[in-house]
Amino acid sequence: MMDWIIAVLVVVLMMLGAAFSLIAAIGINRLPDLYTRMHAASKAGTVGSGLLLLAVGIHSMELSTLARSLAGFLFFVLTAPVSAHLLAMAAHKAGYLLDKNSVVDDLKKMQS
Repeated sequence: MMDWIIAVLVVVLMMLGAAFSLIAAIGINRLPDLYTRMHAASKAGTVGSGLLLLAVGIHSMELSTLARSLAGFLFFVLTAPVSAHLLAMAAHKAGYLLDKNSVVDDLKKMQS
């Protein structure tokens, strides 16, 4: 019975991780400018990768593998959004413009 519960949990985590990764990939291809693409990649991609790592750790049924997957998950959650933010600030300073549909440029207000 316990094996069945773990199998269902692993399948749910894998499906959710794959769905978030798919959403990130679609966002990268469909969104209009660098900043919205970066947002999709950093947020949905982070959650998707984290859930897949967690599924691998649970599926392994080994404490050492689970601990490494949790450490990887924590690393993704802490670093991906921060690095995306810093890359977006660097792109803004380099002159990449927002899409015409964007209505507020808070960084432009801060720099002037």
